[in-house]
Amino acid sequence: MRAVVLVGGFGTRLRPLTLTTPKQMLPIGRLTMLERVIGHLGAHGVTEAVLSLGFRPDRFLAAFGDGVCAGVRLRYAEEPEPLDTAGAIAFAARDAGITETFLAVNGDVLTDLDVTEFVRSHRRLGGMATIALTPVEDPSRFGVVPTDDGGRVLGFIEKPPAGTAPTNWINAGTYVLEPEVLDMIEVGARSSLERDIFPRLAEDGRLFAVKSDAYWLDAGTHAAYLDAHLDLVDGRRGEPEQMVAPSASIDASAVVRRSSVGAGATVGAGARVEGSVVMGGASIGAGASVLDSIVAAGGVVGEGAELRHGAVLGFDEELAAGAVLDSATLPDPQSWS
Repeated sequence: MRAVVLVGGFGTRLRPLTLTTPKQMLPIGRLTMLERVIGHLGAHGVTEAVLSLGFRPDRFLAAFGDGVCAGVRLRYAEEPEPLDTAGAIAFAARDAGITETFLAVNGDVLTDLDVTEFVRSHRRLGGMATIALTPVEDPSRFGVVPTDDGGRVLGFIEKPPAGTAPTNWINAGTYVLEPEVLDMIEVGARSSLERDIFPRLAEDGRLFAVKSDAYWLDAGTHAAYLDAHLDLVDGRRGEPEQMVAPSASIDASAVVRRSSVGAGATVGAGARVEGSVVMGGASIGAGASVLDSIVAAGGVVGEGAELRHGAVLGFDEELAAGAVLDSATLPDPQSWS
């Protein structure tokens, strides 16, 4: 089976990490987010992934110049302009000549969904499209999907007001689609799966959903991006991963706990890194603290400086010695435009 992977978004919720880097090219431990998404698909028999590109396509082409990611063949489809979810999927599928049942996935969703069984369920249910569902505590930020006992979707409610959702099962961003769905999407037009296509299919009784409580994370915010690392450290996705790169230089008097430290990073004498992400090539000065925060590649945390409460130091930025970055970003949002 082939898959269309949506990676064209601007990743605005992850800025400043995504000012010049697509979010799927951000590292999660030793692999990029994209490698983890594609690797999971490949483990379930996907042989070719079509990347629907938009923002900074050059970064993907440079990283995977041989056209292979995590053992899966890549094909690139660059949108001439943003086409929204359905438009982007249709553009990429047509560009790749897809004429058979295919998968479509959001490239910023990390999941352990049993994709093989998901596809089997789609074929058994016999619909035009099948959505993977996952349970969440607060469904108001997502597309809520009520179903009948047979899995048929009864409606598609995008981001309902808090307390009004009929269920806590939400759209998990993984779909199996029949090629006939592409006929519903106008060539070159902006179109949303969630607002335009799925409601029509549900009304016609041709949309189904499969529930799964497998690991799932929308890694599109600073907090979620941090969680993506810590879940691997904590073993929430199987055996805990070693998230401190062998080439990282950590002083014997430094403390590194429950964190990811990338290749070539340095952690100075007496420094503390706890519950955090320190990307490759970053430098944490002597006596500095990085607590529940993110330091991007090339970032420099000066001696005695402190990041805390979800602070984010951007690529190649420097936090001066003794300075404190608390629940904030550097650079700050006013400089992002």
